Amino acid sequence: MGKTSVRKRIKQFWQALTIKKKIATFTGTVFLIIAVSVLFNVWVVKFSLIDFNRILQDNAAVSELAQALEEESIQFETYIKGNREERESLDIAIERTGRAVEKLPFRYSEIGEQRYAKTWSIKSCYEVYCQKRDAMLAMGENAPDYIKRLYEVYEMQDYLEEYAATLMNETIEDGDGLYHKKVPMLICMPIVVVVSGIILVTGMMELAALMNQTIISPVVALVKAAQRIAANDFFSEDVQVQNEDELGELVHAFNKMKYATGEYIMALEEKRKTLDLLHEEELGKLETEKRLEMIKLELLKSQINPHFLFNTLNVISGMAKLEEAETTEKMILALSSLFRYNLKTPEQSVPLAKELKVVADYMYLQQMRFGERIRYELNCKVEQELVMVPAFTFQPLVENAIIHGVSPKEEGGSIRIVVRQKEMRLHIVIGDDGIGMTEEELQQLKSRLKTDDARHSGIGLGNVYRRITAMYADGNFEIYSKKNAGTVIFIDIPCREETGDMT
Repeated sequence: MGKTSVRKRIKQFWQALTIKKKIATFTGTVFLIIAVSVLFNVWVVKFSLIDFNRILQDNAAVSELAQALEEESIQFETYIKGNREERESLDIAIERTGRAVEKLPFRYSEIGEQRYAKTWSIKSCYEVYCQKRDAMLAMGENAPDYIKRLYEVYEMQDYLEEYAATLMNETIEDGDGLYHKKVPMLICMPIVVVVSGIILVTGMMELAALMNQTIISPVVALVKAAQRIAANDFFSEDVQVQNEDELGELVHAFNKMKYATGEYIMALEEKRKTLDLLHEEELGKLETEKRLEMIKLELLKSQINPHFLFNTLNVISGMAKLEEAETTEKMILALSSLFRYNLKTPEQSVPLAKELKVVADYMYLQQMRFGERIRYELNCKVEQELVMVPAFTFQPLVENAIIHGVSPKEEGGSIRIVVRQKEMRLHIVIGDDGIGMTEEELQQLKSRLKTDDARHSGIGLGNVYRRITAMYADGNFEIYSKKNAGTVIFIDIPCREETGDMT
């Protein structure tokens, strides 16, 4: 019960943090875990390698001294007995003993009182021994006190060897004691490593889950809700989040806008039906179809108090920018751009640049949702700002390609747009490498487009097809598809500049 309560309080505290503080907390925790891991590894290395290496080095230094003293005593005795040719070997042995004495550990804090006293005695005695040994080697055999000084050297050699043996025993005993002291901790160390690793990984997983729940999931939910709105579903369930940060405010404003826009579109639909009844007898068939298409287009762009929506999105985008939440800011700006274009574009024809900008914003949101499963490529060889194209043409076709072509594939796929000008014609190609269609399915789709069966051909695809054929008497709209290879839509229309004249 206590654990659940603590976890609930942590979750409530996290939900109340701003996006900037959430990211800062997550980043700081990651750096803290890395720092703790590095320090722990350094301690393990010191504990398991450095300390034991010092024991081995101490033992080796004392052992080297004992061997060097023994070797020097043998070479000295050989030299004194008359074998003067062994002087070079004696000098080598003397030099080895000197190096061994210098390498003896001599730090009180590391070797302790007893070893320090023995080492100090050896170093002091060795200095006196060197003086007497060198003096002995320099005098001749006929010197008056030659024998006396010779035995003094022998006695000091025995003394040094005895102290070296004692120091070796004490060094070995100290090393053995330190080893037995550290062995239990070495045995427990793997358990400590495993337990600490589990704790750190569990903590990171919990924090990552909170990040996903409070940042990524709300954004994905908004994208799905926006897709339902694009499919004219304004009365689906509200997006539910528990955030108290900027995303919570955005979701609240989005839900209000969704229902208000749906109610306004219903009113427009009723008005459309009334106008259809009043003018049904006066309008010809072609004119009636064109008006219906215009009304459907206007329904897609209808809005209720757009200033409220755009101002709210701009405020939240500004807050995300101030708090350095770049990804959130980009997604909000892309979503705002899509709504602005859908709700505030009354023209039938717009510059190509506007249509491509809407596609870029839409693909950005889709890539944030699907990640690397969705790829987008644009190849445009015309003046985007000058060439005019029908409004709301590219985005519905791209959305149709993602929903029916790319997203059903487990590995995802690519969307490619190619725009070319050939003489006085504008060629538009929108293709994907999705699941494609069989020849039978393709023929059924073409038949439904020609018979105006929007329920089965798709609202977006059917709408674009009917507007192309209605706006351009010589316009062409073709669909090519192959199962498991992809689908391509080819649009051929007259190339017009912004003035409306033929290029």
